[in-house]
Amino acid sequence: MSIENIRQFIKEKAEQFGAKTDSEFNNSYVERNNTGQEALKDNGAYFGFIHPEEEVSGPFHDFSLTIFPNDQNKPWLVCLGVGSSGFKNDYTLATYPGLRRLFSNLTDERGFCKSDFADIETSLPKSITVSPDLQHIKNTIKTYTKVLPTCQIVDDPESEEGKQVIAAFVAGYAKLRDWPSNKDHRKAVSEALGPFLNKERKDDTEEIKNLLKERKYLVLQGPPGTGKTRTAKSVADKIGAKTFFTQFHAETSFSDFIFGIKPDTVNEELRYREYPGNFSKALKYAVEHSAERVILIIDEINRANLSNVLGPIFYLFEHKMDVSNVEIEISPNFKINKLPNNFFVITTMNTADRSLAVVDFALRRRFAWYSMTPKIVEGVSKKLETVSVNKITDEEFFFKEDFAAIEEIFNWYASSSELSLQPGEGYFIAKSETEMYNRIRYEIFPLIKEYLQEGLLRNAKEEFNSYFSTRIKLSLFE
Repeated sequence: MSIENIRQFIKEKAEQFGAKTDSEFNNSYVERNNTGQEALKDNGAYFGFIHPEEEVSGPFHDFSLTIFPNDQNKPWLVCLGVGSSGFKNDYTLATYPGLRRLFSNLTDERGFCKSDFADIETSLPKSITVSPDLQHIKNTIKTYTKVLPTCQIVDDPESEEGKQVIAAFVAGYAKLRDWPSNKDHRKAVSEALGPFLNKERKDDTEEIKNLLKERKYLVLQGPPGTGKTRTAKSVADKIGAKTFFTQFHAETSFSDFIFGIKPDTVNEELRYREYPGNFSKALKYAVEHSAERVILIIDEINRANLSNVLGPIFYLFEHKMDVSNVEIEISPNFKINKLPNNFFVITTMNTADRSLAVVDFALRRRFAWYSMTPKIVEGVSKKLETVSVNKITDEEFFFKEDFAAIEEIFNWYASSSELSLQPGEGYFIAKSETEMYNRIRYEIFPLIKEYLQEGLLRNAKEEFNSYFSTRIKLSLFE
């Protein structure tokens, strides 16, 4: 395996990704090459790129693209590294969650990705330091063990698979250094990262249907616009279930959902009548029609005080409960000790609603939790006026460029909890460019502004402002 061939390969890739090397004072990187015969005897051999402000030799700062080679036809280690002098310009960059998300996609079970890229005090795990695949460079790895945020073992760097991994690491480094400056550069980066980032999209409806059969009681959680309620109804249709629907709110009570009494306002004399809630109606139907599947859909389950709403029936939500000797009274003359096998519950929960209380652990144990995330709506590619969209129906279009712009900002800057705030794909479906413009102006823009005012996504404020200033000619800070 030729070190020189791979050195040339990464320089060619860097150029494709937008790196500049034609000016003494405006280069995109400084190349380091320590691959002499003495170094290759497990004595610190490496080559790659460092920050353009660093010197050509000696200790250096900040992120580097580092490759640890050998001349024994044994595996190499491809890494994102940090100079032994620590951070000077890149510390803020190291704290962006998107950087870790990006490189975590480039590593598999034979690689490693730190949970905190700003951490240069924690050593690599034993899976790398004592890996039998890397014993020929174990001393070199030991030297740099604290300053390698992420790395990947490559068996043969000159194979197609090996070059694909190396090209992806170069593309990741190009992205963090902001090398791409035109459409061709960005396309080349996307193509290099594509095999690692473009995971096969799951079919939510099919996966939820299978999970429902196994667990019976589900919570679909996710940001608004991800189609939680629509998907719940679709699952019910797919399995041919009789569907009952209710939506919780802050004033929902036991008497609303299970059973209560209400005054009869039609009769002249004051009297009360029984009022079975949606739970009782659905459950009674399931008991009386044991050959049918019955699904109760509860929308916005976390908007109500669940302890007050569910009361004693909470006990029944055990998906593998055997027949119990404890009977729960649902309503007068209707008691059960176990929910029937043909009775299922799907609930939805909006993860972007910060005003709601955290759901207690007892509910979490009794329900399976399925996360729905914003995703591209597939369709026939088409131009609508000047905006690239996907056609959904004859009347509606998915504005994929707007979706991608918002998604990229969230992916790069949002913490794990802030990802649950990303507007779902439903926000980007419209009948015309005018409708989409208004959707951004009067729905997405105020939503993002509210997030920022609450102290969320602070690192992304300038990126969001740039998007809105360009797209709808409005600033977040006016």
